[in-house]
Amino acid sequence: MIPRYSRPEMTSIWSEQSKFQIWFEIEAHACDAMAELGMIPKEAAKAVWERGGFDIDRINEIERETKHDVIAFLTSLAEHVGDEARFVHQGMTSSDVLDTTLAVQMARASDLLLDGIDRLLAALRTRAEEHRYTATIGRSHGIHAEPTTFGLKLATFFAEFARCRTRLVAAREEIATCAISGAVGTFAHLDPAVETHVAEKLGLVPEPVSTQVIPRDRHAMFFATLGVIASSVERLATEIRHLQRTELREAEEFFSAGQKGSSAMPHKRNPVLTENLTGLARIVRASVTPALENVALWHERDISHSSVERVFGPDATIALDFALQRMAVVVEKLVVYSDAMQENLDQLGGLVHSQQLLLALTQKGVSREDAYVYVQRNAMATWKEGGSYRDRLKADADVSASLTEAEIDALFDLNQHFRHVDTIFARVFGASDNDGAG
Repeated sequence: MIPRYSRPEMTSIWSEQSKFQIWFEIEAHACDAMAELGMIPKEAAKAVWERGGFDIDRINEIERETKHDVIAFLTSLAEHVGDEARFVHQGMTSSDVLDTTLAVQMARASDLLLDGIDRLLAALRTRAEEHRYTATIGRSHGIHAEPTTFGLKLATFFAEFARCRTRLVAAREEIATCAISGAVGTFAHLDPAVETHVAEKLGLVPEPVSTQVIPRDRHAMFFATLGVIASSVERLATEIRHLQRTELREAEEFFSAGQKGSSAMPHKRNPVLTENLTGLARIVRASVTPALENVALWHERDISHSSVERVFGPDATIALDFALQRMAVVVEKLVVYSDAMQENLDQLGGLVHSQQLLLALTQKGVSREDAYVYVQRNAMATWKEGGSYRDRLKADADVSASLTEAEIDALFDLNQHFRHVDTIFARVFGASDNDGAG
């Protein structure tokens, strides 16, 4: 991933230095376990820790000749360790190192992604509470539907990202497995205790049964989970982009002093951050299909998955990490125009209360079919000609035959729509002192 959309905390996990350091720790921990089992001299295991090291430039030089990255690393390691290096990698295969390292990297990446989700959840909760009763119009198909609150809008996103967090915790657990089981996973030249020891030292669990590799269904589930999280980021970004449209202007991204919106039009304030997040979500989701396609490898293993993972593993996690942190900042600094929300809510002259009128008429004994006709004909006239929907209803003989003017007025009370806001908030955030305060 390009530096523009990268945070150093995440990119360091995927750096060459970090990768080779994990390779070294896997080999060194494996030597410790083998030494305890009497497979290699204890002095050899000690020498690996004391003199072990690697040189990235030297590894790259060796790989240009050998065309094999793990062999190049082991050769560089041997140049540091000396004669005892002949006991390194006993009974192991390259995938034992590569797949276990990938598991460590994905687990560490998950921890940063969880931090990002937690920051976003905190921001959503704070802003939802702030706007718990801020009236706004709910839209379906992009058209005014019924009143809601901006706090409820944000609560839906909080609940969604809480589900994302639960999924990511599960995906992290599923991906954090270690395989030190040899060429085809049979431990033919190893003891399973070596795998157990390495797994414990690296914060992983042993893979119950591996071939030459850790089964790729685990990876597929991990990246599918990242894809879902990215889609949730896009949903929130899209909502903010729509609310910032000039015709709505109900909310907008924070526009800092000195910021410029357009090279040609000085007046512009564009939703550039959320548009950027929409694009980054596409990058993350692009990893899902190849991750699924990597599941079906030939027999005990082929390397068709390897090149793909080397690209989308870093890119997907780095992009999503950046996106979550940026989304949190957008929510934290989001500018909310409650007056514009109220103006838009009133734009159709009260049409948004039509369902309350429909239900009230049926309660008075009018058939639903007739009630719908009475309510809709006045709504369509108001839609076409403007004016007050309430006044039209009061002047309609069929409506006034069942409802008094006072009863009609009561049906236009906005608070009717917000009676259960506290109940919903309690479901989403848990009980609080604010419950029942509406």
